[in-house]
Amino acid sequence: MGAEHAFVVRVTGVLIESGKILLVQQKLSEKRKWSLPGGKLECGETMEQGLIREMKEETGLDVAIERLLYVCDVAASGNKILHITFLLRRVGGGIELPTNEFDENPINDVRFVPIEALEEYDFSEKFRLLAQDGFPESGNYMGDKANIGLGV
Repeated sequence: MGAEHAFVVRVTGVLIESGKILLVQQKLSEKRKWSLPGGKLECGETMEQGLIREMKEETGLDVAIERLLYVCDVAASGNKILHITFLLRRVGGGIELPTNEFDENPINDVRFVPIEALEEYDFSEKFRLLAQDGFPESGNYMGDKANIGLGV
């Protein structure tokens, strides 16, 4: 199979503590400068291994997966990215800024923000409502990630 048939699996984590959700500040576009922590799976990694690694690298936190939230396509990528979001719980560590030594797009801040303030951090109303409602319809394929209010 050639590279034209390859696709990327991107895992992101939702970590909520005391009504606040963990975000990383990283320039995604002119409109978006905050996102959920996560990234691309490396060859040979399971989704769990990749998400645990990404969370440690990006936030300093040790996490465990609680449950699958959503599986989505990313239409803007020509559907070459599969986006999978998990609900997490912290099992250790403390928030630390990454060294960014190997990152083309560095993370400038890591913080917990109130769920009701998500729109102030470049998130859509749709995603805020999903988070406030406890992520209804979790565990499902949702089509494009815009359907869960991400990437818009």
